[in-house]
Amino acid sequence: MKRLIFAVLAVIVMATPTVNAQKVNKQMLLDKIANAEAGTKHPKKGLKAAAWINLGNAYYDAAIIPTKDLFTGVDYPVVEVAMGLPESKTDGVVLNGVTYTEMVYPWVKIYVANNKVITWVQTQQVAEGDMVLKALEAYKKAYEVEPKQAPKIETCLKRLINFLAQSGNADQDATRWGSAADNYNKAYMVQEHPAFTDGKNASYLYFAGYLWVLDGNTTGNQASYKLAVEALNKALAAGYTDEKGDIYHFLYHAYNGQTDSAVREANMQRAKQLLMEGLSKFPSNDNIIAALIDIYTGDANVGDPTDLVKMIDSALERDPKNRDMWFGRGKVFYSLKNYDESIVSFKKVIELEPTNAQATFFIGYFYIAKGDAMSEEINQRDYKSSAEWKADSQKVTEVYLQALPYLEKAYELNPKDFSTVETLKILTFRLRDEEGIGPKSEKYTKIYNEMKAAQ
Repeated sequence: MKRLIFAVLAVIVMATPTVNAQKVNKQMLLDKIANAEAGTKHPKKGLKAAAWINLGNAYYDAAIIPTKDLFTGVDYPVVEVAMGLPESKTDGVVLNGVTYTEMVYPWVKIYVANNKVITWVQTQQVAEGDMVLKALEAYKKAYEVEPKQAPKIETCLKRLINFLAQSGNADQDATRWGSAADNYNKAYMVQEHPAFTDGKNASYLYFAGYLWVLDGNTTGNQASYKLAVEALNKALAAGYTDEKGDIYHFLYHAYNGQTDSAVREANMQRAKQLLMEGLSKFPSNDNIIAALIDIYTGDANVGDPTDLVKMIDSALERDPKNRDMWFGRGKVFYSLKNYDESIVSFKKVIELEPTNAQATFFIGYFYIAKGDAMSEEINQRDYKSSAEWKADSQKVTEVYLQALPYLEKAYELNPKDFSTVETLKILTFRLRDEEGIGPKSEKYTKIYNEMKAAQ
């Protein structure tokens, strides 16, 4: 009986993780790489695929060792058995809007929710340089020296792709957009190896592209947009389109994000061409239509906005409650100086979202634009009587007066917006002689001066 108790205790001890038990024998891995490199330099061994496969595997082992025991969705207690207890633990860590418990290990931070591993971030690596790319180059050399070993090489390549895809998923969940994109892009690069015969998965390029767009949007990194353009165009060239056709939408943002590009005009023309191509294939994709609205009404000057009207109205017939589409419709008509239709569109926006301060402001702004256009027309007209001039001037004033309640509502919704206060100051000063406007002019002038002084 005594022996049985000791046996049970031994099992418990063996199964219980020890503190800081994550062990990475860095020197052993470095020695393995060094020995493998020496093998490829041997006069005879270097002419065999086995030497280069061995080197590729050494690089691969160095790349995966910090995260080899991690899988998305695995129960965290299983990880503790393999890796031991963390060095520290912090609850309430938020990544991408999700709250995690952060487990810190010597080589990796693990993020756990509901007792399951969701994602992780590697904090150090075994050796300098990109171990994955070094492994890929070694596998390429293996094929060059001995093509008949392609089946063995392909097995190594598939293992490398799985690691990259899993790393990309983890980086994405950890909001490391650029790193995730890089991993997905490398996954596609591995598939381009001549020994890989299983068929290329171009969705890796799509994932890489849109994540580089997201990285550019988040960090302002112009290089990310350029990488996104390359990846997404390559995906299209490979015959890939996502189910909804959003690849065209992301391509537009990849081109549009390159604001410091010397070839911006050519980029925007290319973006327009791609969007029209996307629209022909995915006519109901509102993201593509919204991108076309941006490109026609932005600073790129790449087309006639009237071409978009029928397109937009067709989209709104399908989805009359699409707030963004109504917003875009208003922008298109404003660019056409059709202020009445702009106002109609933005009134629809605030009907769908009454607290939208920006849309509310724009209604007032469009009334002012309409009044300014009428005033300019009056100034150019040759009047034969002052009565006729006064009548038309009163019509302008009535239009300006229509702007006021919307601007005041916009101020109520967002009292910190300087543009709204400045516009109210100018408008009420202009209308100060109208009944009840004088006190408002004083009010908004005072607020404006206070905000200006605080800047």
